[in-house]
Amino acid sequence: MEERGRFPYRFFVVTFAWSWLIWLPLVLAGAGIIPIVKDLLGAVTVPWIAVGVFGPAAGAFYCLRTLHGKGAVREYLRGLLDLRFGWWGWLAPPLVLGVTTWLAWILPELWGAPRLKMMLPAVWTFAPYLLLMIFFGGGQEELGWRGYILDPLEERLGPWLGNLVLAVIWAVWHVPLIFIPGTSQCFAPFLGFTLILIGYCYFYAAVREAAGKRTMVGLVTHGWGNAFVPLFPTIVMAEGAAQPRYWIWAGLTLLTGVIAMIVRSRNARRRLGSPDLLDDEQLDGSKHAEEMLPNKRMEQSAHS
Repeated sequence: MEERGRFPYRFFVVTFAWSWLIWLPLVLAGAGIIPIVKDLLGAVTVPWIAVGVFGPAAGAFYCLRTLHGKGAVREYLRGLLDLRFGWWGWLAPPLVLGVTTWLAWILPELWGAPRLKMMLPAVWTFAPYLLLMIFFGGGQEELGWRGYILDPLEERLGPWLGNLVLAVIWAVWHVPLIFIPGTSQCFAPFLGFTLILIGYCYFYAAVREAAGKRTMVGLVTHGWGNAFVPLFPTIVMAEGAAQPRYWIWAGLTLLTGVIAMIVRSRNARRRLGSPDLLDDEQLDGSKHAEEMLPNKRMEQSAHS
């Protein structure tokens, strides 16, 4: 084990290696370096990308397994069964992420922009699509980003800077998707995309803190965020198209994240000023959140 306090390079090396190596054939195929029939490339792109999205989870599992043995991975995964998020953990993600995405989708119509059609085949498919997003469409990233590496980064850099650093790393991790035909990252302005991830990092971290740092709340929150994208589309999937909705979405998401972090910081100061608040005034009402952290050893291993 490396000395405690060092930057957790091991996690990021495994995370990037897993995802980028898996996505590399799609990048090469998109560039025409690997010859592949267009229809076949379109058929395999989504499931292939989904496998690569498990990179952060692979990084977390590798660190846990190598530093503490198989039992640490089982202990970590057992924590996913704890769904006691509290009212904030359950209600804030759909309400906040739904409203910000909806506003970005609908506001441009006020000055004459045509409505972007919903990308889902029907409204009733939203529920199964949400479950898909939680476990396979991005939510699984939280097994690594918030569930494993966030606490060490916040401990080392503080909540504001730690989440900002994680957001930039998270954005860079997505870079290969820019070069894979058919992904939304192909058409999204990268700066706007990064601003969205900064807002997400702040908001997800605040929700996780309010929910007693339960790992599963990260998967659910991330799943809600991704599921609203085709329901209230904010990006024109065409090369060179103006993206007013996307920039509105980026601004609203960043603003929401900053507000959530301000509230989190205020509550943290209140708890420090009055220790009784740890028991009586947690947002999720849980008096034993610390007992549900399956990864006390995880926080130590992530520093290596």
